[in-house]
Formats: sequence, structure tokens, C-alpha cells
Amino acid sequence: MPGYLDQYGAGEERRNRIILRSVLTVLAIAFFGSLGWYLFKNHHQESVVKSFIDHIKHGDLQSAYREWGCTGPNGCTGYSFDKFSTDWGPKGEGAPDPGLFGLSDSESCNNGVLLTVSVNAQRTEKLWVDKSRDAISYAPYPICPHKNPFAIMMHRTVGRLRKPLLK
Repeated sequence: MPGYLDQYGAGEERRNRIILRSVLTVLAIAFFGSLGWYLFKNHHQESVVKSFIDHIKHGDLQSAYREWGCTGPNGCTGYSFDKFSTDWGPKGEGAPDPGLFGLSDSESCNNGVLLTVSVNAQRTEKLWVDKSRDAISYAPYPICPHKNPFAIMMHRTVGRLRKPLLK
């Protein structure tokens, strides 16, 4: 015959299990949600540069020049189409190598994204994509200024997970 206190604490054990599972579920959702946000936060700007790279690979320099942000009838002031063709065209000094030409790094920085593009074996360019206009330009600085040490550490460690997404 079961005793009066045999079931004492059984409900509390069940409640503790439910609380533990709930806390672990919330932590897992927060962790994977944060990781997903970090990996995909520059996706739009990366796709703009990938489109730019595809136009250049296919020899469509006019479309690439428009992706650069030069859409007016006179193009960009200070960066003519001839200079653009010399920099990015197949006949230029640092002509893109189709096998190596692509994104190699992406870093969010203030109001834009700093992207590293491997052009050929000797040439790597830092490009800047303005988040508000999606216009590509040469980066105003080689690394993001005023980054805190935690953000630098995150970019150097967890940022490596972003590499396969850039291809």
C-alpha cells in the first residue's frame, strides 16, 4: 500500500524540468538568432558587389559602372568611364583574373560595409558600399575606425563562418 508521502515533490520535479527546458530553449533561440543576424547582416551589400563582379566577369562594363553608382548622363565626377575601364577592364594593368575575382571579406562599418575583393594574385581592393544608396566606391579607409576590441574579435573569429557565404 502506497504511503501518504510517496508522491511528495513529484510535481516540483516536473515543474523544474519544464523551467529548465524553457530557459535552454530561449537561450538556444537567442544564440542561433544572433549568429544568423551576424552572418547575414551584410547580405544585401554583398549581393550588390557580387552583381558588380558578375557584370565585370561577363564584360559588361557599362552595367558595372552603373552599379558603381555612376548613373547620370555624365557619369561620376572624378571617376570617368575611361578610368573605370582601365581599373576594372580586361585590358587594364590589374585586370581581374576570373578564377580569383570575388569577395573575400565583409565587415559592417558605421553607415556602410567594407568589402574586400580579390581581383587577381597581386591585387586586392577594399570597396565601400553605402547602406543608404547601395553605391560602390573605393573604401575611404583600410579598416573600420573606432571599432571596439570585442567587435574586432568577433569579426576575426565568428566572421570566418561568413567566408563560405561570400562565394
